[in-house]
Amino acid sequence: MKRVHVVGLGLSPLDILSPLSELILQAQVIAGGKRLLDWFNDYTGPRIIIESPVVEAVKKIKEEASRGKRVVVLADGDPMFFGIGSFLAKTLGKENIVIHPNVTSLQTAAAKLRIPWQEIQTVSLHGRKDIIPLLRALINGDRVGVFTDPDFHPARVADELIRKGVDAFTMFVFENLATDSEKVENFLLEEAAKKRFSPLNFIILDRVKQPDIPLHLGVDDNLYLHEKGLITKKEIRAAGLAALQIMPGHIIWDLGSGSGSVAIEASLLADKGTVFAVEKKMERVGLIRRNVRRMGAYNVEVIQGEMPGCLVDLPDPDRVFIGGGIGRDNLVLERAINRLNPGGKMVLHIVLLGSLSRARDYLESIKWPFSISEVHVSRSGKIGGDLRFEGLNPVYIISAKKPL
Repeated sequence: MKRVHVVGLGLSPLDILSPLSELILQAQVIAGGKRLLDWFNDYTGPRIIIESPVVEAVKKIKEEASRGKRVVVLADGDPMFFGIGSFLAKTLGKENIVIHPNVTSLQTAAAKLRIPWQEIQTVSLHGRKDIIPLLRALINGDRVGVFTDPDFHPARVADELIRKGVDAFTMFVFENLATDSEKVENFLLEEAAKKRFSPLNFIILDRVKQPDIPLHLGVDDNLYLHEKGLITKKEIRAAGLAALQIMPGHIIWDLGSGSGSVAIEASLLADKGTVFAVEKKMERVGLIRRNVRRMGAYNVEVIQGEMPGCLVDLPDPDRVFIGGGIGRDNLVLERAINRLNPGGKMVLHIVLLGSLSRARDYLESIKWPFSISEVHVSRSGKIGGDLRFEGLNPVYIISAKKPL
């Protein structure tokens, strides 16, 4: 198989060095999106249009290269920065491609704002059905670059962020970069959601304020909005999160989320995953959403509904936390156990002995390994010019692991 040359064209024909132009014009086959192929009207050889589904075009590229043809693939910006280069490396093999880099939309946009681009987190919404990668990046990112597509255009992105309660960023929209019709504007999200933009665009979201409450493990109970007494106390919360052993990419269910305190702090640990905070009562759902916004825990998805029915459409979890009771029929526990991924962990916080007995008996019946810890916390309080300790209700923590 003859090696395929993958050429980054930058943002305009002016970004193409002369040797690369010659490489393209001397190719026996060129491939690329229609807009990029139109840059080379002087080329008279065969062309492969790369469009969705990309695999069909890549199959043709591989066939031509296998016949010994000199194939050049044209790429927007830099082929290895959210471009086709990485896909070709996987499908054709790294040894069968040659990458020719170029400038990217990110670099050019950062230059327009005169800011360093190495600190800008960047995500792509090409072909996605949701903006979850963007929400994850916004948790800790002060500037986040976004590659859009026809479905996730800037106005829709702004609208989705508003719906998620994101209010700490403005949006720079870069239209038609490196062309005569180039335009760079900064908008409030509410403004951007109402505008129309050129299909050729790039976004940088710029943080203008920090969360009302810095997100960290062990947030004081009184900083969460919650119904009186209905919150997992921070010491118990820390023990439960430790038992869950959360990894960055995990999908987490917090069932009976209450104030959302466990879900919100779990989102720090699962910063490349998603946390689903499931709650039946609308008043509590409202409190969870407000807590998410106040702490900037944007990768927490709040689900309002009756369990177990509302769990049907959620992705299978790697970790399940149940802190709102297991009920007398064990239906929620059974559904969570069935959906939990093999090797996944489940942690239950229980205060009633009857519930403890039912959960233990059920786990024994399905032969899952588990452990039980009793956590009893006392907090200091002032009395008579001195201190005394006041005990909180003890909590039983069941930690179980699903066999592989």
